[in-house]
Amino acid sequence: MKLRNIAIIAHVDHGKTTLVDELLKQSGSYRENQRVAERVMDSNELEKERGITILAKATSIVWKDTRINIVDTPGHADFGGEVERILNMVDSAIVLVDAAEGPMPQTKFVVGKALKVGLRPIVVINKVDRSDARPAEVVNEVFDLFAMLDATDEQLDFHILYGSGRSGWMAEAPEGPQDQGMAPLLDLVLKHVPEPKIHEDNQFRMIGTLLEANPFLGRMITGRITSGSIKPNQSVKVLAQDGSVVEQGRISKILAFRGIERTPIEEGVAGDIIAIAGLQKGTVADTFCDLSVTEPMVAQPIDPPTVTMSFIVNDSPLAGTEGDKVTSRVIRDRLLKEAEGNVALKIEEAADKDSFFVSGRGELQLSVLIETMRREGFELSISRPRVVLQKSESGETLEPVEEVVIDVDEEHSGVVVQKMSERRGEMLEMRPSGGNRQRLVFRAPTRGLIGYQADLMTDTRGTAIMNRLFHAYEPYKGDIAGRRNGVLIANGPGEAVAYALWNLEDRGPMMIEPGWKVYQGMIVGEHTRENDLEVNVLKGKQLTNIRTTSKDEAVRLTPPIRMTLERALTYIQDDERVEVTPKSIRLRKVYLDPTERKRKEKSSEFA
Repeated sequence: MKLRNIAIIAHVDHGKTTLVDELLKQSGSYRENQRVAERVMDSNELEKERGITILAKATSIVWKDTRINIVDTPGHADFGGEVERILNMVDSAIVLVDAAEGPMPQTKFVVGKALKVGLRPIVVINKVDRSDARPAEVVNEVFDLFAMLDATDEQLDFHILYGSGRSGWMAEAPEGPQDQGMAPLLDLVLKHVPEPKIHEDNQFRMIGTLLEANPFLGRMITGRITSGSIKPNQSVKVLAQDGSVVEQGRISKILAFRGIERTPIEEGVAGDIIAIAGLQKGTVADTFCDLSVTEPMVAQPIDPPTVTMSFIVNDSPLAGTEGDKVTSRVIRDRLLKEAEGNVALKIEEAADKDSFFVSGRGELQLSVLIETMRREGFELSISRPRVVLQKSESGETLEPVEEVVIDVDEEHSGVVVQKMSERRGEMLEMRPSGGNRQRLVFRAPTRGLIGYQADLMTDTRGTAIMNRLFHAYEPYKGDIAGRRNGVLIANGPGEAVAYALWNLEDRGPMMIEPGWKVYQGMIVGEHTRENDLEVNVLKGKQLTNIRTTSKDEAVRLTPPIRMTLERALTYIQDDERVEVTPKSIRLRKVYLDPTERKRKEKSSEFA
């Protein structure tokens, strides 16, 4: 059967996974009476909850006697490592662009990577049925983006289709016709996408692109066969990028993507995307090949991580009461297992063996890892996110700088500009984006953006949309003011009492509720002033045997601040940590004892 391999790349929420749903539906991948979930490719529990794609996944459809392998990719910049890896599996890409929003930062990132490896993309202007759609202008913006990214003349001569993934139609004009479904897109893929390039020699070669653990088959590596063929029980070897042999072994099972299912096959042929099982050590970016092959294939380089956090063994007084995986050994094994399949993550063990430095693309990527571990029963203590600094050849300190695009109502644009300038952001562009909204483009250090999302939502009454993308390492921009308010710290262990919380309300908003377990050094609220304050949340009302005619004042508490994981990570300062367990998210000071805390503050430890 003829083959085509294609990826769908776009900015977050531009409709990639919904488009794949429609392609599967209209190509006859489902039975007529089969019940199918919405966004079927988002199979991970966190993906379904958040409505975002976190992991790249493959599927395939058959159209006019040709099998089209499709890879769905994430749209968030934090998961850009997934996109960079899969580009060596495909021969073209569908660039999906929202007809109202136009090309966004992540569109620029993924298109740049696709053009660099020589792909000729197909541009699809999606959501043309939106009331604020402007397809003609968006096409010009896409052309300008391609030109800015140094596209060749061939790449600039891209095919354009218009349509709506949700409504299930594509056409060569924005107005339709709408009765042909997805056929125009699938026909264009057959006509425009080249057949897979295959090496002349007939020896089996494949680069590992995606790694996963299957409960029945063990480790599974997905990739595209570049040359030769592979059968079950065949002996293969795995070569690292430096040419050294990682392991030799037999392939126990070969699975191919057939619709949303993975089906065992008797032979994988050159050009097809398959998953193999049976090897214990081979991982992403390694070359899986015939025993006679000596040279590894070159894998795409991955951009370096920009943000790091410390994952520390939980040493609070409540450690081990809610989770069952608490020792440094199990945390280390879990992090190393994650780093195997996620090449954008970097894990380093600290000298004390009780903490690990985990570096990634952004807070979202790291918070997804923490949330996954938490659901698996881990207890952790997490430090504040810090940026990964580098040194230039001349010895100058460099820090990561991001391009930030903020869409906001005109009335709130002033406060956004002010806050971004306080965080050392430089404004590059300010233009109307339709519907009394403005698009502001900044270049700002990653340091200044940590924790800004919550402030932005407050300043703009929840109407702003912020998108970020790593730009480059640039000279250090200078100090940035941190959190202005101090915190309220519990001065002893026990259970919080409603009467005590009620009496402390004028000191600042609380983060805990009556009945919650607290310990000395735990953060229970935000102080209205700049300094930290130790408070007693355990003190109940003094009871006497004297009756009063007046009715006792009812204790009415203001609802506490709800700390989500992302908000907690960006809220804490350098001398604080987030304690994460399967049931709770608590904030605490690094040093729980107040005397020790004061001594460390006087020294330069947190300076």
